[in-house]
Amino acid sequence: MKAKAAKKPRTTKPAAKTTTTLKHSTRLLKPIVMALDSKKAEDMRVLDVSKQSSITDYLVLATATSEPHMRALRIEIERVLDETGANVLGVDTTKGSGWTVVDTFEVMIHLFTPENREKYRLELLWRDATDVSLSSLLK
Repeated sequence: MKAKAAKKPRTTKPAAKTTTTLKHSTRLLKPIVMALDSKKAEDMRVLDVSKQSSITDYLVLATATSEPHMRALRIEIERVLDETGANVLGVDTTKGSGWTVVDTFEVMIHLFTPENREKYRLELLWRDATDVSLSSLLK
């Protein structure tokens, strides 16, 4: 009797990002950035990580002055995403954590308290990403 060969685990490659996907991502960026700016988010950065990441095209990083401010920013983002018809894959927020993530697949928004922004320093993890000009998104 022959021994059965072990099955190899299936691996699937992520779908290649298309121009259409990137255009959709950039259409989402402008209202997100404008909403955060209107609610006084601090130290906002937008990073194009489409070449480095298979799970998102852009990271939006912003600092809230307090937990209530972070909640207001999250609510405003959710309102804008609802208006644009964007699919929200998830919102991860734990009261008192100092960090909220809103994931739309194409754009991932990270909101931090000042202490956690300094502690986690996501900009350093993505230092090979391309900075997107905020002024071009706030026109």
